Amino acid sequence: MLETMVWPMSDLTGKTFIITGGNGGIGLGMAEGIVSAGGSVVIWGRNEGKNAEAVASLEALGGKAAAFVCDVTDEEQVVETTQRSAEAFGRLDGLFANAGRGGTKVPFLQLSLEDWRAVMDTNLDGVFLCMREAARLLVEQGEGGSLVAVSSTSAIHGAAGNEAYGTAKTALNGLVRALAVGLARYQIRVNSLLPGWTITELASGGYESDVFREATIKRTPVRRWADPAEFREIGAFLADPTQTYHTGQEICVDGGYTVF
Repeated sequence: MLETMVWPMSDLTGKTFIITGGNGGIGLGMAEGIVSAGGSVVIWGRNEGKNAEAVASLEALGGKAAAFVCDVTDEEQVVETTQRSAEAFGRLDGLFANAGRGGTKVPFLQLSLEDWRAVMDTNLDGVFLCMREAARLLVEQGEGGSLVAVSSTSAIHGAAGNEAYGTAKTALNGLVRALAVGLARYQIRVNSLLPGWTITELASGGYESDVFREATIKRTPVRRWADPAEFREIGAFLADPTQTYHTGQEICVDGGYTVF
């Protein structure tokens, strides 16, 4: 794992953030950045064992962390778990809507409405539910905050053969722009993160394919895939309450993939 550090400018002492799908990959990388900057993290994931391991790893960094089992597609669970998360450390300062699923790998001409909706359910509807509930709580607290939707470079370069995934991730960017305008009056910043090819469990199939891995590396100027640890600093930055003028933006962390 790459060794990285959080810039001193990010001081998240006393702040608490939810990270959905935060028990591994990019979500855990961002969680590490937040706790390293003094913040507390509440992880949501459907795997209780992975949740516990993630909490232990964050506490080993000297941070405060908790975890809840939550299915982001279940509205009742999202509403309840948002409240429990705020109670865990006495407040909520933001949410990273990171939980997602891969595409169906079904060719478009054979793609069923059921398969299409299954991807949308998690990657779009689930984000809507999580951001809505977090926004309600932040507005009630009256102290501003940060909402982040984890999109994808598929929202830029097109995702032939993975249309449902690419469409959901593109829609997230539209949601972010609308919320950035609508929630600005409450001092709530809303941004989206577009990761490039990263070595995660979700992308393991592509990384383990020599042909696919080499093809993506050749198109990436830095000539490699990202390590999840490289999302520590961007996680802390997006959570940083001093970034009061930064909202409505799409931030690519992709090694130059989308500009090459």
